[in-house]
Amino acid sequence: MTGNGVAGTVDEAITTRRSIRAFLPDPVPQETVRHILEIAARAPSGTNMQPWHVWVVAGEAKAKLSQAVIAARDAGDEHHDFAYYPDHWIEPFLSRRRKVGYDLYGLVGIEKGDKEAMYRQHTRNFNFFDAPVGLFFTFNRVLETGTWIDVGMFMEAVMVAARGQGLDTCPQAAWVGYHKVVREELGIPDDHAFVSGMSLGYADHSKPENKLVTEREPVEKFTRFFGFESNGA
Repeated sequence: MTGNGVAGTVDEAITTRRSIRAFLPDPVPQETVRHILEIAARAPSGTNMQPWHVWVVAGEAKAKLSQAVIAARDAGDEHHDFAYYPDHWIEPFLSRRRKVGYDLYGLVGIEKGDKEAMYRQHTRNFNFFDAPVGLFFTFNRVLETGTWIDVGMFMEAVMVAARGQGLDTCPQAAWVGYHKVVREELGIPDDHAFVSGMSLGYADHSKPENKLVTEREPVEKFTRFFGFESNGA
């Protein structure tokens, strides 16, 4: 632990962050959301550009947005602003992707090949998994590739800051396919790149889907160290 005594708190906030897929209806005050965003705004960005924009919905605005997007989904009106996933998967990414899907569906009782049940489960994204607050992240398209990194770091800061308030989140790329509907409902300009949605609220720990804990590779699998003493000091 560092001299200021915060390392344990930071470690806990990061390691307890999970993608929650069932929330309690308990409201989250606007002041709490504002506080989370103020903390997250300390995230780094290239030359301190702070390129992120956040669009926050709750209450009737959230319900109206959900209805509009679900209607578009049922009508097959999907338009992606960018490709989040590759067209052709390679290992080990394919196996990791499949495992998290199988594990989630297993917890909620969806059998392999049950496309209707999978469709219903995926549609829950657009009700924010019943979370009381939804957020969307954008940035001006005039900015370049590095801005995606900046906004990603900001989103991670939002999720960790939420844990500091006893709240949980779920970042949701699923919204990207319906960015046109979200733009129309919230007045998001076309010159903004639409990055992701996010659910925010209190986890419903009684729901089986929230028992999912995804695996992580050991440090040795993705890291090479150079110049350290052999004893790791």
